Amino acid sequence: MGRQLEARYLIETMERLVRRIEERFPSAMLVRTAQAVLETARQAQERTARFSRPILWLRIPIFLLLTFIPVFLIYELWVLDLPFTPGSLGDAISFFQAAVESLVFIGIGTLFLMTLEGRFKRRRALEAVHELRELAHIIDMHQLDKDPAYLLGEGTMTASSPARTMTAFELNRYLDYCSELLALIGKVAAIYGQRIADPVALEAVDQVENLTTGLSRKVWQKLMILDQESDRVRESRRGP
Repeated sequence: MGRQLEARYLIETMERLVRRIEERFPSAMLVRTAQAVLETARQAQERTARFSRPILWLRIPIFLLLTFIPVFLIYELWVLDLPFTPGSLGDAISFFQAAVESLVFIGIGTLFLMTLEGRFKRRRALEAVHELRELAHIIDMHQLDKDPAYLLGEGTMTASSPARTMTAFELNRYLDYCSELLALIGKVAAIYGQRIADPVALEAVDQVENLTTGLSRKVWQKLMILDQESDRVRESRRGP
């Protein structure tokens, strides 16, 4: 208890964040993105539960096939009474060479079948983690043109400049919401990492967490500029 992320608590946090964004910016595209992150978190709860369960429709045929192989070999050697006593040294070498090749082939086939379920779950996990990566980049696009420099009164607008109507407070909240969404995406990735033992999938999870951390740094740089501007305004109001 208390040592693992709980998906249900993460979903509750996401639901509160979605409501906050809807109440503050009801017409912003960020609302849809936040809802998509929430839906992905709900799917993560279901997916991780499936990752923990055995895939019976895959395990049963593999079990039957692996059971059939030794039975078939015993049938060939004993029921059919195949001769395996070599008559010369060359026959003995050929016999043992064929036996080793057969064992290697059977071993490779057995290993492939035994790891099939893990590779199947890996593919599903990588698809889920890829969705998180896409959402992180979408959030980064939302904050891309939210430049706090225009609040400083520096520079001029051009015909192609985006409309900037937010106040300093609104821009602060918008950027803070982006940072929270990125952090929660990293937490959803961590939930996958708790249930997946595959090293390839775990590496993908780490990449998503590093991505969201890096994107959050960009957002916090803008928030620091806003905080500095707010401090300057408060000091100017106090006077000398």
